[in-house]
Amino acid sequence: MGLTQSQKTPYSSPESPAPAPSEDPAPATTLRRSSRVTTLPFHLRDFHCYTALATLHEPHSYREASSNPLWQAAMTEELDALSRTRTWDLVDLPPEKSVVGCKWVFKIKTRSDGSIERYKARLVAKGFTQEYGIDYEETFAPVARLSSVRTLLAVAASRQWKLFQMDVKNAFLNGDLSEEVYMQPPPGLSHPPDKVCRLRRALYGDDLSGIQELKAFLSQNFEMKDLGHLSYFLGLEITSSDDGFYLTQAKYTSDLLSRAGLTDHKILDTLIELNARLTPSSGELLPDPTLYRQLVGSLVYLTVTRPDISYAVHQVSQFMSAPRSTHYAAVLHILRYLKGTLFHGLHFSAQSPLTLRAYSDADWAGDPTDRRSTTGYCFLLGSSLISWRSKKQSVVARSSTEAEYRALADTTSELLWLRWLLQDLGVSTSSATPIYCDNRSAIQIARNDVFHERTKHIEIDCHLVRHHLLQGSLQLISVSSHDQLADIFTKSHPTGRFRNLVSKLQLVSHPPP
Repeated sequence: MGLTQSQKTPYSSPESPAPAPSEDPAPATTLRRSSRVTTLPFHLRDFHCYTALATLHEPHSYREASSNPLWQAAMTEELDALSRTRTWDLVDLPPEKSVVGCKWVFKIKTRSDGSIERYKARLVAKGFTQEYGIDYEETFAPVARLSSVRTLLAVAASRQWKLFQMDVKNAFLNGDLSEEVYMQPPPGLSHPPDKVCRLRRALYGDDLSGIQELKAFLSQNFEMKDLGHLSYFLGLEITSSDDGFYLTQAKYTSDLLSRAGLTDHKILDTLIELNARLTPSSGELLPDPTLYRQLVGSLVYLTVTRPDISYAVHQVSQFMSAPRSTHYAAVLHILRYLKGTLFHGLHFSAQSPLTLRAYSDADWAGDPTDRRSTTGYCFLLGSSLISWRSKKQSVVARSSTEAEYRALADTTSELLWLRWLLQDLGVSTSSATPIYCDNRSAIQIARNDVFHERTKHIEIDCHLVRHHLLQGSLQLISVSSHDQLADIFTKSHPTGRFRNLVSKLQLVSHPPP
């Protein structure tokens, strides 16, 4: 059935004229695109770099590495260095002599920004198979104290020193070996059959003219590599600016988060639950404690630049032998806090005076299991934090005064060493160093030369503190608990109090430029 004429639309009729075109047609509508530039937050600024780094693979065996030309070149370089220094002689194994094995260790060395510096292969002897008293008499590995490094940075910042870095290539190979040690030839070394390696050397088991002279002197005696201005040292990222030095471990922290599988987890504002008390029996035993031990060990090294996590790491490190689910949850809590403070580190100010001061504190009977107290102290050179500690005391204190005094004795020992170090760096220590303590009874015991029943069990500590108090090496000053900076190393705190202490310790956020 068709439509009538009246039912048809005007445009359906063939007789209907076409509509007249508009004299001023409307301009075509164009899509509007935003001109804003999206920027990543600071904690994701180096996401691509760190993600790429996490995908790099380090071989675990000689067979795996030998198929890669980069690792082949690294092994050749190591064997050439061993040959130049005459590290071994190929000999027959004498009767009744044992032979130790060896293995290749492979490491990708990176710069502070995460880019690859070089592929490094190191040949190591399996010294753990040797027996003490038969194969060797003593072991020793010289390592700089990290508090010495921080002190040097604080002094250099205050005096506007420029810091340079050099590396001794194959440093261990410059030392002679007195013991008679035989090692199996390493994989990749051409050698006659039935021969072993008799080891001769130890194996790995602002005056610019003056600087150039020192570099030349070292290069005459050792094979050196000039690394230029100090920027990356033992996993520590050092940034120099007009206002001093910044010491961070952002790359190290990012790698740690990747190892724990927390790169996609939410961040936490708190470091540890307020008044949280971990015990050896809480939670279920972990079926495999390996990851827990690895994470805690890495967190311990992270405290080199992160004093804010010292107390929390001190807590979780007490359960390494038999960690439980609650302990692992506490470790993950710490890591999620670190994710939100990835670029936090220490600032050594160029305007800081070189005056040493210390804070000493103790949390009496804070451990719910054995009721031992926790010692906490910190040292500042001007406004630069150079040394600190959070440690459980070795004995049970019978009073808060006793706990505070034991902490005071530990602080005194560290003070004496730091004063000696500063003298070695040309910093005057003629005046007494103030130690701030919030326990008046402990201060009175130090100033009173009369011993009585109450102080008999801390007599040695009393003699130590009093002696150096009389010598003028230190002075004891009372401070309120609110102004006690060492309080952060002895217990957990509410968020506001915790952040206040962190800011007073000159812990700042320093993202990369």
